[in-house]
Amino acid sequence: MATSAIRARSAIRIPEGVEGASIRLGRRAVALTNLDKVFWPEAGYTKRALLQYYADVAPALLPHLRDRAMVMKRFPNGIHGKCFFMKRTPPSHPPWLATCEIMHKSASLIAFPMVQDLASLLWVVNLGCIDLNQWYARCDDTNRPDYLHFDLDPGAGATFAHVREVALALREALEPMGMRPLVKTSGSSGMHLYVPIVRGPAQKAVWRFAKRLARQLEQRHPRLITAEYRIAKRPRGRVLVDYNQNAWGHTLASVYSVRPTEAATVSTPVTWQEVERGIEVEEFTMANVPARVRRRGDLWASLLASRGRFRLEELL
Repeated sequence: MATSAIRARSAIRIPEGVEGASIRLGRRAVALTNLDKVFWPEAGYTKRALLQYYADVAPALLPHLRDRAMVMKRFPNGIHGKCFFMKRTPPSHPPWLATCEIMHKSASLIAFPMVQDLASLLWVVNLGCIDLNQWYARCDDTNRPDYLHFDLDPGAGATFAHVREVALALREALEPMGMRPLVKTSGSSGMHLYVPIVRGPAQKAVWRFAKRLARQLEQRHPRLITAEYRIAKRPRGRVLVDYNQNAWGHTLASVYSVRPTEAATVSTPVTWQEVERGIEVEEFTMANVPARVRRRGDLWASLLASRGRFRLEELL
């Protein structure tokens, strides 16, 4: 049933020929504005195209966002305009928008928006959120994540071929432990590896495990991998296995997120066979990912499944 929903074309069409529109989704109405504003000058994509993309991939995307706080990274004037992060839900939000209240160290209670359905997805994107950055833990327990992950980030002198090599090396380290890592392009210059885990260990414990493994990989592959978080001290030509993204409150661009690149590349789930074949980040864009999702379904569906999750506490 879920697969057929993903394979179906979106029934929502963002209106053409108007600058603004109100989209009704059931009992909810979403006001869309500045639809003709060009967000990608090089590719010619407008804000309308961005909204249509997210409407098209919503059946696959929404399950990955539900019940999680969303950090808004806003590009109100497109990819070359000034961007800024926003945590607090603006006072002008619609009354039906669900929020997640999280207490921060400053004793400040922040109400983040949550993307629970297509209406809230379009509302967030209409604010100029090109990519989507949700929390790793669900709102009912924001200190206990559902997955362990690694951000593979090429440093100066490293290529995407090096990133693919590191992804395969990381898989070789994770699988003997019983983990089943999933992989996607970051949509920028690297790759992301995620492992679904049984919720239980605190975020700090997950971070410690990721750090320990990154340091071990650095020792095994000193000419390829670095775990040095400080940019000034990273050796040239290495790929950073960034464990620090597992820290509390950090986020990465979600699966199926468009990225603010000139080609409108997308953070796209790929198979390990595709990694071995030699895929490139530029193969996956806002123009072709919806058709790929309809054709192949959600390659990251197992990240959401209750079965097959790894018990990380056994290694802590």
